[in-house]
Amino acid sequence: MADVLVTCINKPDRNSSHEHITHLGGRGWRWTTQEVIASIENRTNTFYTFVGGKRADIGVRERDGRKFVQTHADGYWNDNLLALDTCPLL
Repeated sequence: MADVLVTCINKPDRNSSHEHITHLGGRGWRWTTQEVIASIENRTNTFYTFVGGKRADIGVRERDGRKFVQTHADGYWNDNLLALDTCPLL
């Protein structure tokens, strides 16, 4: 199992609170959110962010039957992913 650093995200409209993250990425890779969710659920990889000297693990959550990713650190779920840069198209 690889421990993968996420450094960027993509959303259709970066400023919209109603748009969902479509892709996560890092150095040399970019996956759809569905691919990341499947990898987490299959225990193929773990994913995390590292911002301001702090690690936040990425987990899968579900609301209204829809699965999504969110960071979890210090016992709390938070929206650290939204603070990441936009991924370049590969």
